[in-house]
Amino acid sequence: MIKKNYQINKTNIGIENFYLFYGVNEGSKSEKINELCKETDLENIFRYEEKHILENRDDFFNQLLNKSLFQDKKFIIINRATEKFFKIFDEIFIKNPEDVIIIINAGALDKRSKLRNFFEKDKRLICCPFYTDTSEILSRLAHDFFKKNNISLSQSNVNLIISRCNGDRGNLINELDKIKFFTITNKTIKTEDLLKLTNLSENYSISELIDSCLAKNKNKTINILSENTFDESDCLSIIRTFLNKSKKLLELSKNYKKSKNLEVVINNYKPPIFWKDKEITKQQIIKWKPEDIQKVIFKLSEIELQIKKNINNSLYLITDFLLEESSYN
Repeated sequence: MIKKNYQINKTNIGIENFYLFYGVNEGSKSEKINELCKETDLENIFRYEEKHILENRDDFFNQLLNKSLFQDKKFIIINRATEKFFKIFDEIFIKNPEDVIIIINAGALDKRSKLRNFFEKDKRLICCPFYTDTSEILSRLAHDFFKKNNISLSQSNVNLIISRCNGDRGNLINELDKIKFFTITNKTIKTEDLLKLTNLSENYSISELIDSCLAKNKNKTINILSENTFDESDCLSIIRTFLNKSKKLLELSKNYKKSKNLEVVINNYKPPIFWKDKEITKQQIIKWKPEDIQKVIFKLSEIELQIKKNINNSLYLITDFLLEESSYN
């Protein structure tokens, strides 16, 4: 059964058990999935990659069909799904697991797709396409955001922001958050401010900056800092990304302390670690003890509080923190 994005919400998500979200609008899909997961306990949310399921089929079905007396309905999200997942889903549909909601997050699927056709034709299944947002939709989202936050911006500057988002709603939201943070200490926003705010270096991202720091690669950390024009508006993004990565690393580090088998820890982690990130994640696990990661998380929370009280020295606090943590103790 075909439904539109706005027809699926928290009040009706449990009526049917199986959902297919497909299309190239990753930001919009991510927004909808996060909205649906918002009131679900984290321990009941399970995220998988199609590749992991295809390589570990029996493990996936064991986890899918395993029912706990103390667990509420499982919320299973399968990312990067392709036409290859059709056979797996056919088996899931036949087994009809209880107390499970499954969202299949797929890319573009054409009209000949077996997976798409199966979901479109069966009334027990929900099929929802996520098409690329038009400039008009992104413009409306931006205007609503600025109105809500009392930020004044010309239409030409709104168009500038949208042009730098590559039609991705997720990118737009990230840029709007930067602008909101910028206006805490700046009453007006000039075009040159926007160009700076929405122009991270093509060579490195915030994520790569933090990965190099957690890998204790001080030289690379220094290079990224020197080659980018990070400023106060990036500081909270850096902190939040660092906190998320640190919490993940803490869990991995605890598992490694128990098993002493790095490959097992990496391969068994849920949600699965993307293959490109496995090598640097191994470096990070080896170089950090759980108790040291906990200290870093506490220190980051303290820095965040300081920045919220006084934004003026935020960049110095973050830079000093990154350089200190990227060094060997």
